Amino acid sequence: MEIVHEKYRERYRLLGLRIAYYRKRKGYTQEQFAELIGKSWSFISQVEANNGATLKGISLDTLFSMSDALGVPPSKFLEED
Repeated sequence: MEIVHEKYRERYRLLGLRIAYYRKRKGYTQEQFAELIGKSWSFISQVEANNGATLKGISLDTLFSMSDALGVPPSKFLEED
């Protein structure tokens, strides 16, 4: 996965926050969630990063996998406030 383009950095940061919100709402740790979707804990950590750490982009396949695991429509992760 690539580091996100600076132009979209804030959108990716918000995406990561939404993923973290729904993951925590389900009661999953990053490790548990990573196992559910076949990714590493470090990948989830980089996707959810909101403290200025390196953000990682995700594919639609990964977004759909996260959506399925959390029981949340994919659109919920992309909603703009």
